[in-house]
Amino acid sequence: MSHLLISAAHKSSGKTTVTLGLCAALVARGLQVQPFKKGPDYIDPLWLSQAAQHPCHNLDFQMMNEAEIAQTFVNQMVGADMGIIEGNKGLYDGMDVQGTNSNAALAKLLSAPVVLVLSTHGMTRGIVPLILGYQAFDSQIQIAGVILNHVGGARHESKLRAAIAYYSDIPVLGALQSDQQLTIVERHLGLMPSNEHDQAALKIQQIAKIVAQQIDLDQIIAIAQRAPTLPIAATQPSMPTATVKIGIMRDAAFGFYYPGDLDNLRLAGAELVFINALQDNQLPEIDGLFIGGGFPETWMQQLAKNHSLKHDIFTAINNHLPVYAECGGLMYLARQLTWKDQSCQMVGALPFDTVMQPRPQGRGYVQMQETGAGLWALRDQQGQLAEFAAHEFHYSKAVNLPDNLSFAYKVLRGYGMDGEHDGVVYKNTLASYVHLRDVASNRWTQRFVDFVKRHKQLSP
Repeated sequence: MSHLLISAAHKSSGKTTVTLGLCAALVARGLQVQPFKKGPDYIDPLWLSQAAQHPCHNLDFQMMNEAEIAQTFVNQMVGADMGIIEGNKGLYDGMDVQGTNSNAALAKLLSAPVVLVLSTHGMTRGIVPLILGYQAFDSQIQIAGVILNHVGGARHESKLRAAIAYYSDIPVLGALQSDQQLTIVERHLGLMPSNEHDQAALKIQQIAKIVAQQIDLDQIIAIAQRAPTLPIAATQPSMPTATVKIGIMRDAAFGFYYPGDLDNLRLAGAELVFINALQDNQLPEIDGLFIGGGFPETWMQQLAKNHSLKHDIFTAINNHLPVYAECGGLMYLARQLTWKDQSCQMVGALPFDTVMQPRPQGRGYVQMQETGAGLWALRDQQGQLAEFAAHEFHYSKAVNLPDNLSFAYKVLRGYGMDGEHDGVVYKNTLASYVHLRDVASNRWTQRFVDFVKRHKQLSP
């Protein structure tokens, strides 16, 4: 089971660029590469999925237990020649002092050799104590090599390599020269998603070409091959016959979906019907609708002009179509969206407006508790109002909320809609700022599909 983990000393070291470049360069060599991303993230996995030509799966200590992470990894590695895991933040950074959810902890769990991407801007000999410190901090972590990034030229590279060779035994796997072609456009939530980037394929090809020239791919492959096979058998559940059709709004405006969640919707008995909110003029024949997150604010003019689709969705919601919407989907279903002093009319099914703010309104992991007012069966079958983990990251804020709104969740940690509640319930629609993940502790896809099935059976 050939695999490795790409990490860094700190954020903004360039590990996402390096990882997607490695994925694409190895695919160009004829390898089947399976990408993974640590933590809750949609944007990096979109790029990694396109670069590797395989869906990128998230591995998240906060919402998955260790056994589930390992099983997910083994299951997705079936048929792959190599697995590449991109870490988040720095190698040893985590939410607690023990680093139990750090990249290092993930590397130990999956017996993954670690490749460190190091930003070398303004550094020469000083790179050595950084490397030695990372080596010494945890002897159980196998730092198999380093990739030097943001290198200032041949002379700078020579000094870096000489210092590392003199003081350490760490292999230098490559040195990426500073190059505008390695830059991906960023904005308020990080990198521009590849599903919005008009030339994403060209950008990936450019990065892959540079990576193949400046990083020793043979060494990368050899390091990955040193990883042991995990003592876990892969499980591959059979796909049932679909009994309901669920629309998935997927386009440049809405693209935040976990591949595992889409798979689990199918396993629960749903046929997925993909809808483009920017181009499709009408709602297809469906039994339920899922609108994920994304960046509706950057596409609000086009979304607003698609009057016929908005009308279809408004009518369907008021006719009790089961609908689930997250973050960007919530913004789309509200009355009006305001950004940069411009306002556009959205679907208007939910009785409030949303306004983009200059700073994040909710960011990071959240802890929610069911109120009992939700549409789907409670997580706890004994009827207890269970707590669950999720995540949020939104710059928009819901405003002009009426006093009589019903909410599915009480916010124990996080912000949600107003700091206290999230999950607006209107007829058969549930819309929230928090993003759910279908994991062992919260099988939301099965409960949503069951709700859609029951509604379909009761419909005339």
